Amino acid sequence: MNIKFPVEERAELKSKPVTDELGFGQYFTDYMFEMRYDGEHGWHDGKILPYGPIELEPSAEVFHHAQEMFEGLKAYKTVKDDIVLFRPDMNARRGNITNNRMCIPNIDENIYISAIKQLVELEKNWIPEGIGTSLYVRPFIIADEPCFSVRASKTYRFYIILSPTGSFYKEGIKPTRLYVEDEYVRAVPGGTGFAKVGGNYAAAFKAQEKAARAGCSQVLWLDSRDRKYVEEIGASNAFFVIDGEILTPSLEGGTILPGITRDSAITLLSEWGYNVTERKISIEEIYDAQFDGRLEEVFATGTAAVISPVGGLLWKGNSITINSGNTGEIAKRLYDTLTGIQLGKISDEHGWIEYVCKA
Repeated sequence: MNIKFPVEERAELKSKPVTDELGFGQYFTDYMFEMRYDGEHGWHDGKILPYGPIELEPSAEVFHHAQEMFEGLKAYKTVKDDIVLFRPDMNARRGNITNNRMCIPNIDENIYISAIKQLVELEKNWIPEGIGTSLYVRPFIIADEPCFSVRASKTYRFYIILSPTGSFYKEGIKPTRLYVEDEYVRAVPGGTGFAKVGGNYAAAFKAQEKAARAGCSQVLWLDSRDRKYVEEIGASNAFFVIDGEILTPSLEGGTILPGITRDSAITLLSEWGYNVTERKISIEEIYDAQFDGRLEEVFATGTAAVISPVGGLLWKGNSITINSGNTGEIAKRLYDTLTGIQLGKISDEHGWIEYVCKA
C-alpha cells in the first residue's frame, strides 16, 4: 500500500544539467523528502519540500557523536519508459539493521518505500537519458537533538534526496587496479562494518589517498586482526574466480556490508550453475592462485557501478595483472544481466523490480 505525503511546491524549478557532465553526486533535484521523529509522536509529518539547506543547532548530536545512517539505490527509466526501482525492500530492510546498530528508531518499510516512490515519480523528468545513466536515491537519518551528553539522541530527521547520475563507464567497462591496504582497516568485529554509516567511509579516506599515490583507483581491505583475509573493495563487495569456483568473503564477523548487488550476483551465479562459496579468503591465496595460473577473474559488486572488473593488484610492492587486464566473461555477463533487468531489457524472474510509474 502506497502512502501519499503532502507536497510543498517550489516557486521556480532548476535548470537540468547536461547528461555528459553529470558525474556522480554533483547535482540534486528540485525536491526532497523530510520526516521527523520524537518520543511522543514517533515518525511523523512526512512531506515533500523544495531541496535546500537544512537548519540544525550547532550542538546537534549528528555533528558531535556521528549518530546517523544512510542508504543508496537507483531509479531507472526502462526501454519502455517505465520508471522502476531495483530491490528497494532490501534497502529498507538493511536500513533498519543499521538503525538498530546506531540506536536510531526503525522506520516502517512501507513508509520508506512509499516516500521514495512518490519523490521519484515527482522528479521523474530528472532521470537522465543515455546508456548507463540513472537517478541516484539517497535516504538518510540524522540525530538532531542539541545535546553533548554521550547517549542516543531523542529526536531525528529522515531525508531522501535525489541526484541524476551519469554513466559509470563512459567508454565501456574498464578494469581497475587495487591497492591492498595492510596498515589501516575499514572495520573490526563488533563494530559497524555491516552497517551503512558515514564513519565507515570517513575512516577509509586515508587509505584511499595512499592508493591514489600508488596509481591505484581503489582499496582492497584486509581484516583488522591479522591483515591477512580480504574483505571489501572500496565500498563494494569482492569476488574472486579461482579454478572455475567463485569465492566471496563471508559476512560472518560483521565487518562486511551485506550488499544488495552482492546478493543478486550470488543468486544469478548459482542459477547459472557456478559453484559460489562464501568463506575467508587470504591475500596470499589470491597471489598464489595468480602465480599458478588459476586466478581467472576478480570483480566487485555495488550500487554505483553494478559490476567493477579488477585488472590488477598491488600488495607490499608486488604487482600482479589479472586476466591480462581485461574484463572477464563472468563479470561481463553479470553486468549485462543486472543492467538488463534494471532497464527492462531482460525479464525480471525474481521480483526484483518495483514499479514507480508506467509510461
